[in-house]
Amino acid sequence: MPAITVDDTTTLARLRTPGLGDQPRPVRQVTTAPRGFEGEGFPVHRAFAGADLRDLDPFLHLDQMGEVEYAPGEPKGTAWHPHRGFETVTYMIDGVMDHQDSTGGGGSITDGDTQWMTAGSGLLHKEAPPEWLVTKGGLFHGLQLWVNLPRDAKWSQPRYQDIRGSEIGLATSDDGGALVRLVAGELPGTAGPVTGPGSTYTPMTMVHATLAPGARLELPWPVEFNALAYVLSGRGSVGAESAGRAAVGAGQLAVLGAGDYLALAADDTQDTRTPALDVVLLGGRPIREAVAWAGPFVMNTKAEVMDAYEDFRRGRMGVHPTIHGDLGNL
Repeated sequence: MPAITVDDTTTLARLRTPGLGDQPRPVRQVTTAPRGFEGEGFPVHRAFAGADLRDLDPFLHLDQMGEVEYAPGEPKGTAWHPHRGFETVTYMIDGVMDHQDSTGGGGSITDGDTQWMTAGSGLLHKEAPPEWLVTKGGLFHGLQLWVNLPRDAKWSQPRYQDIRGSEIGLATSDDGGALVRLVAGELPGTAGPVTGPGSTYTPMTMVHATLAPGARLELPWPVEFNALAYVLSGRGSVGAESAGRAAVGAGQLAVLGAGDYLALAADDTQDTRTPALDVVLLGGRPIREAVAWAGPFVMNTKAEVMDAYEDFRRGRMGVHPTIHGDLGNL
């Protein structure tokens, strides 16, 4: 890890440092992700467990899938299942995942690619490793983020955007010690591939940053966005010394308060197996609407969730013979 790397970060655009009067975001909470299993049994870390949904808004759920080295015959995916009312963002760091849905869409993402699926009014889909990976085995590591949709977008037509790793915006810190991958949104002087009206229903930023041992990163952040930092690997700290700096390690989430920029630092010494601090940074404009959530459906009222289950049973989200009329493990 990671899949998208740069041999010489000094060739990249450098992010501006905070200006006079800019305030660092304080650390409000640090939580540790419990381990679990998803789909047909692949291991995940539940990154948002223990955090208040109001602090996560507009985000709902984040799974770190793996990191796991599968033996031949072990790779697993998910069975067919429905979604309505939100978007899934799947970011593959290492390995391959195939996608199919009831609208006829599909695709494969690998090594730094991202798939942005808008479930909107509802569809069925499944995610699975390709047959060759099941046969051969190999490394599997990625993230799946659920992004809520505002009330007026929950009935939008389903769609998805496949984003190749080569399209991700790249930048570095002022000292060149951090590689910043901009998956979505904008930073001063750098834009991600999923940016602006028509790309996302909710304005947001998603960054995957790698800090070399001893490196620091001060990242300008939209003041109207919330801010979350989830550690994929390594050890370091989040927050400025003047704003409640907190030590963090692999599998921990830091929830930050209001301010103008995010401050991160990697410890001088890292583990041999993970020689850098790898962090995913998330922020979005809060929707601040009622959330009614049950399984794969995220709506504004309980009645809308019950309607979603009924629409699924009646095949109104698309039909697949292996699950139609059977909610299975939902």
